[in-house]
Amino acid sequence: MKGFIQAIQDGETGMVFRNSVFLPFHLELLSVWIGKEMSLLAVPDLLTDFCHGNGQLAVREGDHYTNMVFRKIGDLRKEIGANKGHIILNAGEKDADIFKEENRHYIKIFMTGKHIIEFELIEDPFYL
Repeated sequence: MKGFIQAIQDGETGMVFRNSVFLPFHLELLSVWIGKEMSLLAVPDLLTDFCHGNGQLAVREGDHYTNMVFRKIGDLRKEIGANKGHIILNAGEKDADIFKEENRHYIKIFMTGKHIIEFELIEDPFYL
């Protein structure tokens, strides 16, 4: 399985179904933000606790994908679709040393179709 940097550079896309996001890569997830595009005053929601049973986010890996389920959101298309918002992942490549800064990256996720999401590597999640 290729890493997320290569997948993003290759223009691979993912999917959203209700509160579930499917990524075409594996990663070491450190934190997640859900942000709004419509307001300069909106502060992104930060999720950092991915432990089993925490009630916010469940993560599972298939052979060729990662699935994230946002348990407290009914439909992500209403939250981030139609340029309303985005998801930011702070992550490292799978099996990378996350204690080295050069191995940690921010990935912006945004919707481009009814169920299609695209990805962009960004420098800072607070200056989009």
